[in-house]
Amino acid sequence: MSNDSKAPSPALFLNTVKAYQRTAAISAAIELQIFTTISEGIESVESLAQKCQTSERGMRILCDYLVIMGFLAKEAQSYRLTPDSAMFLDRRSKAYIGDGIEFLLSPLITHGFNDLAASVRRGGTVMSSEGTLSPENPVWVKFAKTISPMMAMPAQLIAQMVNGDSQQPIKVLDISASHGLFGIAFAQQNPSAEIYAVDWAPVLEVAQENAQAKGVGDRYHTISGSAFEVDYGSDYDLVLLPNFLHHFDTEACEKLLRKIHHSLTVAGRIIVFAFIPNSDRITPSDAAAFALTMLATTPSGDAYTFAEYERMFNNAGFSHCQLHSLPPTEDQVIIASF
Repeated sequence: MSNDSKAPSPALFLNTVKAYQRTAAISAAIELQIFTTISEGIESVESLAQKCQTSERGMRILCDYLVIMGFLAKEAQSYRLTPDSAMFLDRRSKAYIGDGIEFLLSPLITHGFNDLAASVRRGGTVMSSEGTLSPENPVWVKFAKTISPMMAMPAQLIAQMVNGDSQQPIKVLDISASHGLFGIAFAQQNPSAEIYAVDWAPVLEVAQENAQAKGVGDRYHTISGSAFEVDYGSDYDLVLLPNFLHHFDTEACEKLLRKIHHSLTVAGRIIVFAFIPNSDRITPSDAAAFALTMLATTPSGDAYTFAEYERMFNNAGFSHCQLHSLPPTEDQVIIASF
């Protein structure tokens, strides 16, 4: 029997309505450091409860729920990490992303979903006139501090794709630099690269700390303020636009791209890293679903298709626009040039 011919079920509705319980469970597990505690070996309920300072009943129920969700595996009456949990939820792992909940579950983000029907009626966020895009919004400091582990791999992959093994001097502008990892990756791979990062001043403090920690602080320069208003300077070989354009409508994007156009050398290129759904707008699911986040948290942002980006670039004076995959990830990047 095909999936289309299965008997109707309320399961999808019920699981979706109760999804808040999944969010609460993973948040509690991270707060209690359950994954880090289990990382050294299989743990019993009694041992976990003692080490994490909880009741045995509470620990048993939460861990069983984590098994049901797929974050833990259960053997007899004890628990062990799955490969994904060992990689991303053990605080001692270099790929740890658990702190990302500080941004992903920040009231400044979740508030936008409190009345989603109102956002649908309006066609944009109802949080305020600017949503998360208000000047120097503190949510972006949280983003810079907690999301960087998720960006480390794509940043390095993009630098390798664009720069390769070249040691030639390049001037790189990183717009909406945030944690700084995209620009830092170019500086790490090319000792002749000079990076100029644009973002709000409090966010740039995080980027500068990361640049110093990675040993490229002497080649990492900052330009604080709005990307739409500050003077970039000129003669850039590369302009990085990671996770930025999707926050704005096409008119604002084209305005920014025209400004960038004037800052580039004739052989310069723009690199856009973003959520890029297919033309059907429902695949890949993660990229396509990001449009809802933009609806709830920004006045007019969207998850744009490649065709839409290509049209924006052409209207801003760029003749060549190509979409590239970033294996082994499922991410995609756009490279545009004159």
